[in-house]
Amino acid sequence: MTRRFFCSALLLLVLVAPNLFSQKTENQPVSKQSIYDFKMKTIEGETKALSDYKGKVLMVVNVASFCGNTPQYKDLEAMYRKYKDKGFRILAFPANNFGEQEPGTDQEIKTFCTSKYDVTFDVFSKISVKGDDQHPLYHYITKDSPFPGDVKWNFQKYLVDSNGTFVAMYSSRTKPTDPAMIEKLESLLQKN
Repeated sequence: MTRRFFCSALLLLVLVAPNLFSQKTENQPVSKQSIYDFKMKTIEGETKALSDYKGKVLMVVNVASFCGNTPQYKDLEAMYRKYKDKGFRILAFPANNFGEQEPGTDQEIKTFCTSKYDVTFDVFSKISVKGDDQHPLYHYITKDSPFPGDVKWNFQKYLVDSNGTFVAMYSSRTKPTDPAMIEKLESLLQKN
């Protein structure tokens, strides 16, 4: 009797287990294959397909206006101006996830970036980069890219090659003037 019960339980487990582990809830974001699969809202409110950046080397960075790292805007802008003609783009995503250091509206953020730092690289509409309301782009970056793990703070940077592959991640403490970051960027641009 015990053997028959054990065999029946084992058979039931074999039949039911695959369905238990493969179910997705409605709230789970669909995994994307590439950064190019996303469409984002620009700071001006227009929809921008990230596929428009195919063939470019990208830096994806979450930003904030009232953070100790905010002066990195200056170095990011200098980096952008130096390398933009070689196929480099910066995609900045304002986020209010860390110490409420980006409380402004999109218009306030745009005004701040242009008036204080003369930013000309692409700034997008404010999103959430972590937590329950995490934007699907950052869900992809933090779960499905080669650099999984939560964004730790404002100005965490990801380098993406011209094929859309994430190739490096830099902490918020790594400044855009970091020699290793510049070397990696220049090597990607040479391959471009």
